[in-house]
Amino acid sequence: MENTSATDAALVRSYLQGNENSLSTLITRHQHRIYSFIYSKVFDKDIAEDVFQDTFIKVINTLKRGKYNEEGKFLPWVMRIAHNLIIDHFRKNKRMPMFENKGDFNIFSVLCDSELNVEKQLIKDQIECDVQELIKELPADQLEVLTMRIYKDMSFKEISERTGVSINTALGRMRYALINLRKIIEKHNLILTN
Repeated sequence: MENTSATDAALVRSYLQGNENSLSTLITRHQHRIYSFIYSKVFDKDIAEDVFQDTFIKVINTLKRGKYNEEGKFLPWVMRIAHNLIIDHFRKNKRMPMFENKGDFNIFSVLCDSELNVEKQLIKDQIECDVQELIKELPADQLEVLTMRIYKDMSFKEISERTGVSINTALGRMRYALINLRKIIEKHNLILTN
C-alpha cells in the first residue's frame, strides 16, 4: 500500500527501518522528474533508462551504508547522483553534455571526486577484489547480467539482446543480483566502504 501523504524524509526513515515499499513509493513519486531530467541530457531512451536504474542502485547502496544525510532534500540529492552518473557516461564516451548553469551543480567538485589518493585506491582495489569473490556465489543468470552490466559496461538493451530475455527480465535479474549480493555481504560480515 503506497503511503502518498508521507514526506520523503519519513519514507527514507521507513525504508532504513526495513520497509522496502517505502523506497518504491519514493521512486514512483519522483521517477518522472528524474527520468525526464536524465533524458533531457542524454536524448536516448536506452541510455536514460540505464542511468535511471544506476541512479537508484546508487541511492539504495548509499542509504544502506548509512551515508545519506537527512536534510529532507531527497529529490535534489537523487538528482545530483543522476547528474554525476550522466557526467560519468559522457566522460566514458568522450563527450560532455550541455548543462545550463543554474547553480544546482558544481562541475569542478564532481570532477575532483574521482581523484583517489594512494590509500583510498588500495582500499578501493581491495573492495573490488572482495566483491569479485562474492559475486561468484550468485545464481548463474544473475551473475551473467551483473557481469555484463558492471564489468562489461553493457546497456540493459544489449544485455537483453545477448541473453535472449526481455529488458525487464534483465533489470529484474540485476535487481535480484544486488539484493542477493547484499545478503552475501551481510553473511560474510564484510564492510565494503572506503
